[in-house]
Amino acid sequence: MEFFNLHTHHFTNQSGILELVNQYPHEFDAKLPFYSIGIHPWYITEERVDADLKIIETQLQQSNCLAVGECGLDKRIEIPLELQQVVFEKQLLLAQKYNKPVVIHCVAAFDELIVIKRKLNISVPILIHGFSKNAIVAKQLLEQGFYLSFGKYLLRNPALESVFKSIPQERFFLETDTVEDGIKAVYERAAQYKKTTVEEIQKIINNNFSTVFGIQF
Repeated sequence: MEFFNLHTHHFTNQSGILELVNQYPHEFDAKLPFYSIGIHPWYITEERVDADLKIIETQLQQSNCLAVGECGLDKRIEIPLELQQVVFEKQLLLAQKYNKPVVIHCVAAFDELIVIKRKLNISVPILIHGFSKNAIVAKQLLEQGFYLSFGKYLLRNPALESVFKSIPQERFFLETDTVEDGIKAVYERAAQYKKTTVEEIQKIINNNFSTVFGIQF
C-alpha cells in the first residue's frame, strides 16, 4: 500500500491507494472494497435508528468493513444532543463488541466525547477525522488516547502547520474527506510540514494502519 486515505466520500479506485470509503447504512454499497459504516449525527432519523444499527452490526462482521463511522457529536445542528449521544453510544458499543476502530465527526463537543469514551470504557482506537483545532485541543485528545486525522484543513489552513508538527508520528492519519485534491497532495503537505519525505510519511502511516486496523499490506 503506497497511500492510505482514512476518510473519503469518493471511491477513486486508484492503484496503490487504499481508501476507507464512508458509508451510511440506509444507502450501503456492497461493491466498495474497503469501507467504514455509521450513522452521522447530521443524518439521524429517529424512526430509522434501530434498522440502521442492525445494518451496521451486520456489516461490521465483514472483513472489508474496517471501522465504525463516521459517527459522533455536533453541537451546531438542530438534532438534540441527547439523541445524538444515545445513537453515538450505541455505535461505540458495537465497535467495542466487534473490535473495530471508530472514525469520529465531532463539532464543539470534545469534552462530551471524552466523557463518553471514559463512561463506556471504550478501548478500541478512536480517530478524529478532519482535525482542525488548536494545539491545546490536540494535546487533550492525544492524552486521552485518540488518534487525529488531517486532510482538507492541512491543505487550506496554514495555521494548522504548527499543530500538525506537534503530533507524534504514531498518532496521526491523513485523509481527503470531500475535497477534490487527491491523497497524494495531503501526503506531500504532511511531508513538507514534518520536514521529511513522502516516503517517510508513507512508512509512518503504514505502521499506524497496521497498529490500528490490525492488517498488513
